[in-house]
Amino acid sequence: MSLEPRLFINWVYITINKLISLNYLSTLSQFPLSLPTAPSPTTTHRKKKKEKKKPFKNLFTSLLSSPPMASDATSVDLYREFRSLVERADRKFARVRDLPPYLRGPHHLLYHRKVFKAYTKLWDFQQRYRTKLVASGLRRCEIGEVASRIGQLYYGQYMRTGEWRFLLGAYVFYEAILERGYFEKGEAKKLDQALRFKELRFVARFLVVALLVNRPEAVRVLSERLKSLVDESKAAYPEMSFKEWKQIVHELNRFLNADKEFENLRSLRFNISFDSYPNSIPFIAPFYMKRVLRLRDAVLTSYHRNEVKFTELTIDAFRMFQCLEYEPSGSQPSSATKEPAENGTLSDYSGVASGLIDVNLAADLADPNMPLNPRKAVIYHPTVSHVISVVASICEELSSDSVLLLYISASGDHSFGHKKVNNFFVRKDSKTDAHACSESPVWLGPRGNGGMNYLFPEDLVPFTRIPLFLIVDSGNSHAFKVIHGAERGEPAAMLLSPSASPSDSTRSGSLFTYFLTAPLQAFCHLVGLSSEFYAAVYSEAEQVLSSALAEIEEMLCTSKGINSVWAQVLPDPFLRRLILRFIFCRGVLHNYSKEKDNAYLPVCVPSLPEAVSPTSVTSHVLLLAEKLEVVDRFPSFR
Repeated sequence: MSLEPRLFINWVYITINKLISLNYLSTLSQFPLSLPTAPSPTTTHRKKKKEKKKPFKNLFTSLLSSPPMASDATSVDLYREFRSLVERADRKFARVRDLPPYLRGPHHLLYHRKVFKAYTKLWDFQQRYRTKLVASGLRRCEIGEVASRIGQLYYGQYMRTGEWRFLLGAYVFYEAILERGYFEKGEAKKLDQALRFKELRFVARFLVVALLVNRPEAVRVLSERLKSLVDESKAAYPEMSFKEWKQIVHELNRFLNADKEFENLRSLRFNISFDSYPNSIPFIAPFYMKRVLRLRDAVLTSYHRNEVKFTELTIDAFRMFQCLEYEPSGSQPSSATKEPAENGTLSDYSGVASGLIDVNLAADLADPNMPLNPRKAVIYHPTVSHVISVVASICEELSSDSVLLLYISASGDHSFGHKKVNNFFVRKDSKTDAHACSESPVWLGPRGNGGMNYLFPEDLVPFTRIPLFLIVDSGNSHAFKVIHGAERGEPAAMLLSPSASPSDSTRSGSLFTYFLTAPLQAFCHLVGLSSEFYAAVYSEAEQVLSSALAEIEEMLCTSKGINSVWAQVLPDPFLRRLILRFIFCRGVLHNYSKEKDNAYLPVCVPSLPEAVSPTSVTSHVLLLAEKLEVVDRFPSFR
């Protein structure tokens, strides 16, 4: 009976799949790809059955375009198993990637364990059978994709947990991909468009990791690589605009120029040996006898028009993110461009599909002397409802001895005065303006959507049921003072930026955030100090600032009548450092401003003791100005 061609092909495909499931393919490969000959008398019935199906192997080879058939059928089976492992791992990766970065709890841990287990199995498999996989057609970019996914997993876990070892794991994998050129065209004569876009995305991801690890040399190499890739791509594909990637290169230039004058300096992270002041330890100890709150979680968001950013990392959020982490004591990513061969020598795998990177290296990079970092949720250009939902989710799982830090950097809408909404939540004994809150929101989102993009101070009041440490960097930040006295259970600690700033935030980020995260660099930026002069006296100026902050800390801890809102967070090193830098910033701006206007001064609510008022730190500001030879820039010192 004759069969139609389509039915015949389907029948052949089903028959061959059955053979594969019965593990007959390895036996078939021992015979030449030709028509069967007459069987010998000693051939068993089972062997006769195999030989009858040998002519269909040529057809099966033509139906499957990938992978290429090799002379060794075992290699083909291994490649097929490799692709199966890749597909399963990618499905699990998609689940973890789609999870919100602020998600906590057992569900995230379960997904994380599953996807890491899948990629560990995949990575071990390709390491064990790499030679045979390459013989079966495994391409370098396929190993690069797997390594890139593992790097993304490490980076995603770092963003969720704040553990430094995961960031180093991402750096090592990305560095290996770059050094071995997994995404380069290699022996291909024609540039692969899909491969080029993979390389562009990889370099952009690696740049973010290198910025966070604080490796300026790697950032320089990667930035040049990204620019050259975009230029090559535009020349190779003139019909495509590459507008998005040209915009990313422009953003990268602005981002790097924002800190160009102060690159190669000390990290913004908390250095235990430098940012801790031993003389103040006896004065901090009494605070432990009362209620002590620890910073466990932080929500960071920034939204300004034309703000300095790279991909989804704004300059303000980038600085605050690093400021809330410990500086590792010694763990640094090491280059993995060369690997030990079987004879003990170093072999360079830049020309073959290499994959001898340890997928479990994050455990080896762990620093046992490093305390746990707070978990941080960075929200890029959110809507108001998104901010509220993220904060609500984190508040649900916050422990009783923890405080939530909420950092908001956004533009203020001073024209929002025609709508007046009664502040029904303000207590009768509150001394704040009853309409200041609703008339002065901050602006999250693009223009044109009306009230949907306004974040009002009263929107945050429900979250005062838990301890809240609020930092608002906005022209309308002072409006958030109305929260004080209207809390729902826990008094909030607030650091509010000046309403007016003497510095342009569109070029180098917010000056207030700059002072909270890098006070010496912010001081030099404020007075317009050139990088050449700054580098010559950096170490001496840093010692002057360190001594000033140590004395301010001692004055704060020994002052009488300190509000319990501040007293319960002073034992936390991150929050204490932010408070000390706020005091220093307020003193600098008090002496720098020509007009004695409160709009140029930051505000803290509730008030800090008079012992650390702006005038009390004038002598420290003067010492630093004298060291940097910029006394004439301060009207108060003339």
